[in-house]
Amino acid sequence: MKHKKKFAETVMGGTSMRKMKKVIPVVSGCLMSVMLMGTTCFAAGDTSAVTQPLDNLKTLVIAVIGAVGVIILAKNVMEFAQAYQQQDSSTMNSALKGIVAGVMMAGISTVLSFLGF
Repeated sequence: MKHKKKFAETVMGGTSMRKMKKVIPVVSGCLMSVMLMGTTCFAAGDTSAVTQPLDNLKTLVIAVIGAVGVIILAKNVMEFAQAYQQQDSSTMNSALKGIVAGVMMAGISTVLSFLGF
């Protein structure tokens, strides 16, 4: 019987269950106290100085996505026309998927402004 280890000691890497029963409540209590700690934030009434650069960045990113969408749309329309002329159905299918993606990217600014972003 001396040569057999307990299952818990084998799984826990040699630590006994008694030690684990003491450690688990301490760790969970520390985590709970950290999560429940709150701090009061005193901010000024005018937050435009903070949010204006973020709004500018958002506008720039949306404009870049729209411009790339127009480029993708134009490329895939030309690709679709060439595939239609050559009667290549697999390239036509790929070009149609690209056209849909380009329309979605080009229209993202309209959709986001409609949603209120």
